[in-house]
Amino acid sequence: MEAVLDPKRLERDLETLLTACEQHLSRFDRSLITRAFHLCVDAHHRTIRASGEPYYTHPFAVGIILARELPLDDVSIAAALLHDVVEDTDYTIEDIRAEFGATVAEIVDGVTKISGVFNSHVITQAASYRKLLLSMVNDVRVILVKFADRLHNLRTLEFLPPHKQQRMARETLDIYAPFAHRFGLGNVKWEME
Repeated sequence: MEAVLDPKRLERDLETLLTACEQHLSRFDRSLITRAFHLCVDAHHRTIRASGEPYYTHPFAVGIILARELPLDDVSIAAALLHDVVEDTDYTIEDIRAEFGATVAEIVDGVTKISGVFNSHVITQAASYRKLLLSMVNDVRVILVKFADRLHNLRTLEFLPPHKQQRMARETLDIYAPFAHRFGLGNVKWEME
């Protein structure tokens, strides 16, 4: 089923994100966030989430979490908006690099690689996964974008089948919550638990 995108809602959502950036970041590149938002919407325009919402609402929500709850920089928020583009669409990491620069591309690539390793089920013990994660990430913002991604997925968990809810809850308790604690993110850890 194809998502139906309401232009007024898109405009409101972009304005909400830009306002969150204005309120919570010391400075940010409005053009960078706007371009990333538009590419996110374009890339995911045919996809809907299990909730029935257009898919872009997920990366948008991840960006909002990063702006309001884990105030990072504009590069991280742009990467959050684009974090599923390479994994779920025909865009490549080179497309992201060409349009948004090396740093945004590296964060997006890092989040994609984390997802790929986790989804492969190669790592079965949480401690091994946490060590692997730390060894493969060069920029801590990759992990923080992944935290925000997981938080939004947890906040919309009710739309998944019970077996997926249970798997996500177990992964969160075993891997993400201890990581949040290690990063000194008590509120994130608390919500994850």
